[in-house]
Amino acid sequence: MKFVSFRRYGEGSEARAGAWLPMGIIDLQAAAGLVFEDLPHDWSLMSMLQHESDGYGIDAAIQIVSAVVDLLGGGGDGIEWDDPDAINSMLSLGGETVIYPPDSVRLLAPIPQPPTIRDFYAFEQHVREIRAQHGRSVPSTWYDMPVFYFGNPTTVLGPDSDLVMPRTSQLDYELEIAAVIGRPCRDIEPAEAEYYIAGLMVMNDWSARDIQAREMSVGLGPAKGKDFATSFGPAMITLDEIEDKALGDGRYDLAMVVRVNGEERGRASFADIYYTLGELIAHASRDVTLLPGEIIGSGTVGTGCLLETTHGEGPWLEVGDVVELEIERIGILRNTIVDRDS
Repeated sequence: MKFVSFRRYGEGSEARAGAWLPMGIIDLQAAAGLVFEDLPHDWSLMSMLQHESDGYGIDAAIQIVSAVVDLLGGGGDGIEWDDPDAINSMLSLGGETVIYPPDSVRLLAPIPQPPTIRDFYAFEQHVREIRAQHGRSVPSTWYDMPVFYFGNPTTVLGPDSDLVMPRTSQLDYELEIAAVIGRPCRDIEPAEAEYYIAGLMVMNDWSARDIQAREMSVGLGPAKGKDFATSFGPAMITLDEIEDKALGDGRYDLAMVVRVNGEERGRASFADIYYTLGELIAHASRDVTLLPGEIIGSGTVGTGCLLETTHGEGPWLEVGDVVELEIERIGILRNTIVDRDS
């Protein structure tokens, strides 16, 4: 299943949970009456994850989607959106809009404000290339355990959101994949981790390279060089959507591509990751309870940033640039750089 968070244009600021199907985006709260008589909470994607143990989580959402599909004759892939009101009236839910054309709502980051963001450093090619720029090899400790830093959960951006140019002369993107924790877990083993993954998202770990280099020169960070924004989206897909891409060792063969202003700048595969998501989550859960909605980032894939592909020389991102990060099966995460005074 492909889940999204969205806002309805012209209405409030409430983030609603949706399921993105070929027929459109199903408003799960609006359609919940097909399955449940009364919901104990508003249906945001975050609240779904928090209420999984109460029977109102992802499995319940799948039941609701199935009920909608059944009422539309078992599919609806060929729906024509000339008359959305007529389509929604087929669902007999008192005039409530249940299905939206994808371009009629504003997509948000699937988890608009996660409890935490842990971003790892798990692709060997990226680590090797960045270290080589300074005449260094990959440290042996990197092969002994995965390492991460904490991101800022209050500066999350969603798909098609503008990124206000931060105070940097070296703005960079970073193409990553992110896992969302779906159930509380602590001290788990890597082989158990997939049970605790709610889904996967595209992640852009924006970086101010000049600030990052200065702060890390004192042996601490990254911090302020990444503090201003992290993008996620356009959707969160459950692992059953990529079962056929599994390599059997915890890795998935998913193409990862970055484009700037329509020009391809990097291409790799999720299969290239050195540490699996299971290993990353197991390490993060050591002596700590991970909670639903927490995000685990993979770190930058090889060729997934300008620091790597331009050997640290730039040119860097500028106002007006459109950055698109795409991961097979998940979709395209697009953001535009805008001036601070716009």
